[in-house]
Amino acid sequence: MGAQGVRVLGQVVTLVVLARLLPPSAFGLLAMVAAVGLVLDLLKELGLSAATIQKTDLTHAQVSALFWINAAAGALLALVLVLVAPLLAAFYGQPELTSVARWLALGFAMSGLTVQHWALLRRQMRFAAIAGLETTADYAGYAAAIGLALAGEGYWALVAQRLVTPGILMIGSWVVCRWRPSRPAAAPELGGLLHFGVSVTASGLATAIARSFDQIMIGWLWGPAALGLYERTTRLLLLPVNTINAPVYAAGMPALSRLVDQPDRYRAMFRQIVQKLGLLTMPVFAVAALTADWMVEILFGPSWTAAVPLAALFSVSAIFLPVLLTMGLLYLTQGRTAELLRATLIDAGICLAAIGAGLPWGGEGVAAALAVAGLALRTPLSFWLATLHGPVRNLDVWRAIAPPASAALVAAGTVAFVRACVPRNLSLESVTAVGAAASAVIVLVLLLWPETRREIRSGAHRVAILVRRRRAVLEP
Repeated sequence: MGAQGVRVLGQVVTLVVLARLLPPSAFGLLAMVAAVGLVLDLLKELGLSAATIQKTDLTHAQVSALFWINAAAGALLALVLVLVAPLLAAFYGQPELTSVARWLALGFAMSGLTVQHWALLRRQMRFAAIAGLETTADYAGYAAAIGLALAGEGYWALVAQRLVTPGILMIGSWVVCRWRPSRPAAAPELGGLLHFGVSVTASGLATAIARSFDQIMIGWLWGPAALGLYERTTRLLLLPVNTINAPVYAAGMPALSRLVDQPDRYRAMFRQIVQKLGLLTMPVFAVAALTADWMVEILFGPSWTAAVPLAALFSVSAIFLPVLLTMGLLYLTQGRTAELLRATLIDAGICLAAIGAGLPWGGEGVAAALAVAGLALRTPLSFWLATLHGPVRNLDVWRAIAPPASAALVAAGTVAFVRACVPRNLSLESVTAVGAAASAVIVLVLLLWPETRREIRSGAHRVAILVRRRRAVLEP
């Protein structure tokens, strides 16, 4: 999580810098390809990284067979994207998409060679190595993008970023993970691993289609400029969500998989994961929803004021999304892939219906429909479906999120009241007043809950231990 904080800082800085160097249409152009790439990326992985992490008695022959399958899938998808690039350009009416898509196809070939090495690092819980590689690759991509943008290369700066990062991840994973594949050959019990992977992929595809459908349709109906505003705002708000959830899955998958036969410990660990994630995200995004105008002005500048309603609406979605995404851990660690597929299809159907309902009103209509559908339908339904079987019950999840959800509600009300009393324009005094009031009420609400009081005492105790150890090291 500490490393993810460093990555988020770099991502936000790069996002801000590039937004001031490049027009929204440049981001929209890349988003047109990225929306399709999101679906292809899942086909490249085929869910086999999750199979590698989840299986307890994995053999070298099995991992080697999975490696060659992922490598072949990555190469095949790269070839497909190269061939369909002219069709993609014709669909959007943007001729330059042909060359952009063909260059981005290289990323699939590189990623196909990375999947199993990355899965083995996660299986071994080598999180320091993973964090170091991800941070290095991300910052190299940021540097390449900013450098080319300053040189006046336009959207090619964004293309370079999407190639440099997977390239460094590929090289780094092979250096850090010493495992090497054997020659292509069949392996015992390969069918079971493939079946697990296909189920995970099918559910992932449903999610990817639901996540990319809005950008595809907005780009088609409203053009690259409107899509650029939508995509940048989505990325700004959902960037922390994805960055936080990645290590949660990386740590939660192997840890919970080892506790499946210990229901009480499994239930306790999952509740802690959900509650800590909620504490980290729910109050923050509730405050962000009510200060979206300040956030956009600070980060993107006055030329992006049209993104303010989008930022507010996506902040609402980000309140519940991190916790909702953790429900996938229950299915994967318990081997309930058929149920995962069913739940994902239901969730994707709700998202597609919401997008269709909001499309006539452009990006703002889509963002509003997704926020309402998420709060009213997706979240309670996903909790219920994920807890139908296994040691975690629906009430366990609701109890876990009760403290952060209550803190988010009270913080939102407090920010709305304070903003009504202070000048609405961006100033140090206004920001300080809102920040101080929100922080105070969040702490007070959390202290009312016994569980969070224990967490605060435990955290303070750990800090005290670290301080004493540090002093002991420094003393002669």
